[in-house]
Amino acid sequence: MFNKIIFYNVISLKLIFKFIKMDILDTSLEYLKGIGPNRAQLIKKELKIKNFRELLYHLPIRYIDRSKFYYINELTNSKTDVQIKGKIENFYYKNHKNGKRLVATLYDNTGKIDLVWFRGYKWIEKKISINTNYVVFGKLSWFLNSPNIVHPEITSKNKFEKITHAKIFPIYSTNESLISKGINQSILRTSILNLFEKTNYTFKETIPKHIISELRLMSKSNALNKIHFPNKIEEIDEATKRLKFEELFYLQIQLLKKNKINKLKIKGFNFTKVDFLFNTFYNKYLEFKLTDSQKKVIREIRNDMGSGNQMNRLLQGDVGSGKTIVAFFSVLIALDNKFQTCIMAPTEVLSKQHYESLQFFSKKLNINISILTGSTKASEKKIIIKNLFEGKIDIIIGTHALIEEKIKFKNLGLAIIDEQHKFGVAQRSKLWKKNFTPPHMLIMTATPIPRTLAMTAYGDLDISVIDELPKGRLKVKTFLKSDSKRLEVFSFIKKQIKEGRQIYIVYPLIEESKKMDYKDLMDGYDSISREFPLPHYKLSILHGKMKSDEKKIEMNRFISGETQIMVATTVIEVGVNIPNASVMIIESAEKFGLSQLHQLRGRVGRGRFQSYCILVSGEKKSNEAKIRLETMRNSNDGFEIADVDLRLRGPGNIMGTEQSGILNLKIADLINDNTLLKKAREFASEILNEDPELNNIKNIEIKNTYKSITMNKNIWNYIG
Repeated sequence: MFNKIIFYNVISLKLIFKFIKMDILDTSLEYLKGIGPNRAQLIKKELKIKNFRELLYHLPIRYIDRSKFYYINELTNSKTDVQIKGKIENFYYKNHKNGKRLVATLYDNTGKIDLVWFRGYKWIEKKISINTNYVVFGKLSWFLNSPNIVHPEITSKNKFEKITHAKIFPIYSTNESLISKGINQSILRTSILNLFEKTNYTFKETIPKHIISELRLMSKSNALNKIHFPNKIEEIDEATKRLKFEELFYLQIQLLKKNKINKLKIKGFNFTKVDFLFNTFYNKYLEFKLTDSQKKVIREIRNDMGSGNQMNRLLQGDVGSGKTIVAFFSVLIALDNKFQTCIMAPTEVLSKQHYESLQFFSKKLNINISILTGSTKASEKKIIIKNLFEGKIDIIIGTHALIEEKIKFKNLGLAIIDEQHKFGVAQRSKLWKKNFTPPHMLIMTATPIPRTLAMTAYGDLDISVIDELPKGRLKVKTFLKSDSKRLEVFSFIKKQIKEGRQIYIVYPLIEESKKMDYKDLMDGYDSISREFPLPHYKLSILHGKMKSDEKKIEMNRFISGETQIMVATTVIEVGVNIPNASVMIIESAEKFGLSQLHQLRGRVGRGRFQSYCILVSGEKKSNEAKIRLETMRNSNDGFEIADVDLRLRGPGNIMGTEQSGILNLKIADLINDNTLLKKAREFASEILNEDPELNNIKNIEIKNTYKSITMNKNIWNYIG
């Protein structure tokens, strides 16, 4: 009776789909043959699959070749997954200290093997019959020199032989809870096969014909068929390529379309003047020549700020590439147009570094600049807030304190965010709300982001890259040294100090840790003090547990040259610029990530002297640590280093949790599929440049699919 109800419901659903053009893939899973309400509820709970579409895109995690059979007397310890034809001789229940189990004996002409179930045996008992031919598949194990298969997949021989697709079987992710309720691989495969039959093995095409032809891609229907039920292994690769391209293509369409919509709909201040401040600074006070790369980026920013639309630009630049001076020229454009600027940095150290750098420039041009951080005294803060609101401050630099509700501007025209990955989206968006018209946004990072990652994580922003260092800047020479060579390192330090240079020595920890064998900062400071005693040498120390005033005193001692050696933790990773410091020694270097090592190395090489980075490590290192250290020794290119880092750590760990949603691709891989990603970006960009509204008849599939994106807000809820 219940099956009849479902049958009539499915008929009714088909009629509804026909008349109101609903998509059959949106049908609830319970209406699929072989599922029903109870199983649908379980699958929804355990696998988060609630409709036909989500089941269709529950893609196989691997495949097994079910064309090969073994005789029982051929089985050896070397076999893992095995498939056997035979008859069930008998079955019985056996009590065990951990509970009851069902055991069935399967035999063929060469021997016998036990099939064992620890759960779900009532369902299995109903399914198997004595003296019936079966095909049994599972992982082979041995007990007292006898073979057995625990929780095998069992199919009647007649049913197995009726399977029309090839004997390459998909394996889907599942869990113990589903298996214990009888929802095993066989049920999942059969359900997906039923889904294909219900849709006549045909699915809506989403990629234009000219792209399919140019890239020699499978059709959508063929790709879905072959990824679930391939006839041969080669078809899996072709089907996967098609679905990966589709995922990446629509991700790029989504990001680029968002960028274009923002430019059209979000109006910004029209900074058409490039006037007195900009030209005076460039012609009179700039003490060095800009690189071609810096000039190109400044032009891009000028064009954005004078377009009448809000600028949203990501500025990437390696350590020491001159991002700060580019940012200052952006500030001067805002000031020439009578608007204020704010610069937000993640730490007080970096905020103060920016303040000191820009204060030097600002004094020459009579620009009012101020700084606001968590340690700003209440009385000073009150004055700053008042002056900012009245327009008496041209540039405000600070930390998160800038986004407090009580901070109001007279006319904020440009917001610059440094080390953007340290801020959340919500924090950045608060700067938008400081004006009725949102300010231009320049987002900076000194951590080079691999191009493939930037195209995905920041694909909706315009991206500028400063990819050359200032002329005359000497590359930092990097050396690897083991702990046993420490005396050589000390000798080199003494030689550099004798020549008038200063030294950084960086440790990963402040206190001893039982869990980690890092060199301890305080222990290191003591040993360095013994090796470099007063009065011949003077040391500074800097770490995160010191009070703000203490840090400032120690930092100023080192900046002024009063001390020659700075012993520190990674607190000096960013925001410290001392041209006379020529040596960076990193203790326990194998414990640092590539990005950190590269940032730390960037603290030296800022003056006219040859600089050095010495990576000191223990004798025992993991293979990954060896790759990191060798990469540092062989390359000074931040983007090359970032590519290695991406391969080692993956995109999620590089970008942090903030971008995890957009990086959670279902089938594509940013590391291994970068060529495909570039192609997807090229096609998406070309199409949207020619046809921004996607009104061309050849782009109708893209337009319809894009509409579904905006409705469903989930890439895998629309490309079915």
